[in-house]
Amino acid sequence: MSDPANVVSFPFLQGPIAQLIDMGGPVMVVLLVLAALGLVTFFYLMLSGTLYAPRLNRHLKQTLRHWQANPGAVDPEHLRSQARFRDRMNPLLHLVADTIDACKKRVDGQQIRETAARDAQHALEPFEAPLKIIEVIAALAPLLGLLGTVMGMMEAFSAMAATEGRANAAQLSGGIYEALTTTAAGLVVAIPFAALAAWIEFRLRRIHKTINSTLVSILSVADTPRSNEDELSPSGEAGAARPREQAENNGFTGRQRFAHATG
Repeated sequence: MSDPANVVSFPFLQGPIAQLIDMGGPVMVVLLVLAALGLVTFFYLMLSGTLYAPRLNRHLKQTLRHWQANPGAVDPEHLRSQARFRDRMNPLLHLVADTIDACKKRVDGQQIRETAARDAQHALEPFEAPLKIIEVIAALAPLLGLLGTVMGMMEAFSAMAATEGRANAAQLSGGIYEALTTTAAGLVVAIPFAALAAWIEFRLRRIHKTINSTLVSILSVADTPRSNEDELSPSGEAGAARPREQAENNGFTGRQRFAHATG
């Protein structure tokens, strides 16, 4: 379908890659570029996820237990200062610290929820663009393979028309074989990237669920009514919160209010 002399003129296109391009033509070049772009995007996403993905580690779980047991004993600045280098790159740590700090300063509850929802969305934004790239590659690859097949069939029938229908079976089968190569290549590219896109989306949903449940745990304590003796003392320390069931009896739990704020 393409001139082998033009292919082998590039040293980096020797061997199997040159054969694939020779069989599939320009569409095969596009498919190879998409495959390379998808692999680079996937490795970038894995590296970013390892370093910057929100995660609920042991230190944050312990902080949440302390917050639910005795909110006044939790210091957001201490939480940040005691974090290790890798933990400081964890967006969930800063989200938890900022939300607890706002709750202790008695910031308006609606404003806390809106800020928490916005920060949670920002924490997931770096992973949305790579996921979209992988999804687009998975969708385009089979279409490009079909395009290559149509172009190959057109070329085969054009050759048959040039010979006024006297083309033999070997000539037709060779052209059809080359045309179907692009369809096979498109499916080979699309299937693994479609599976990767589904797996990445599942992981992002789990991360979103973790962020949501963590913020609900913080806001449920902040929304729980306190008695007079549990109010903030002049030193800024708070007493133990009443049971969460009392907040539910009043008709507004932290989960309901946060879910309403985040949509």
